[in-house]
Amino acid sequence: MNFDLDSLHRAAVDIARKGGEHTLKYFQQPVDVERKSDDSPVTIADRESEFIMREAIETQFPGHGIIGEEHGSANESSDIQWILDPIDGTKSFIHGIPLYTTLIGVLVDNDPVIGVIYAPAMNEMCEAARGMGCRLNGEPCKVRRCTGLAEASFLSTDVTTASSTGYGKAFEALIEKTRLHRTWGDAYGHMMVATGRADLMFDPELNIWDAAPLLTVLQEAGGVFCDTSGKETIQSGNGFSCSRELMPEVLEVFRAFL
Repeated sequence: MNFDLDSLHRAAVDIARKGGEHTLKYFQQPVDVERKSDDSPVTIADRESEFIMREAIETQFPGHGIIGEEHGSANESSDIQWILDPIDGTKSFIHGIPLYTTLIGVLVDNDPVIGVIYAPAMNEMCEAARGMGCRLNGEPCKVRRCTGLAEASFLSTDVTTASSTGYGKAFEALIEKTRLHRTWGDAYGHMMVATGRADLMFDPELNIWDAAPLLTVLQEAGGVFCDTSGKETIQSGNGFSCSRELMPEVLEVFRAFL
């Protein structure tokens, strides 16, 4: 399928902004919380925001595929797929914590080429397209240099998921080896790495809509997003972000405990 990467990129940024801004209508307001089949929370803000993004994609790019966390898949055979997460960090959202994000990843022939991480409550837009660099609110951004784990700030979403997914010992080792650990997690943690404000973010459990923008954003920021075996992919169900220099030491920890 022929496509214009720059036009697609600009549209993805605009659509993420529209979806994310709609969440603010409900942020820090009383909102009913439902439970999905996997016991994860969902709200009207998640569902409405994804609908807004899907509607914009269908209007501008009829025939493109869409995979969304809340409303499923459409046009699955299309060469171009939009992967949507209207609120990544719904638990933060429902507790009035601003570290949630709206995510868009665009895949062409199953290859990630565009990534958008938008934190509407923080007014932070981090976006990237293949070969075009990464920007935070329009300004170029990059991962920061880090001499090793002993100097690194380490982020995670929580301190329990690693154990329940078999990464408990590796996670504890990373906490012990790094200078600082904080739970500024979900996609916002990966954005912190891409924008040079943290050194390592680990997610032991990721769905495709959680991971879709991360590879493009981190690569274009001069860093890496990969799974615990070192494969740079959004398909493995786990992943970490860091600088290229830090990657071997992180992988050494995983190899020692897996």
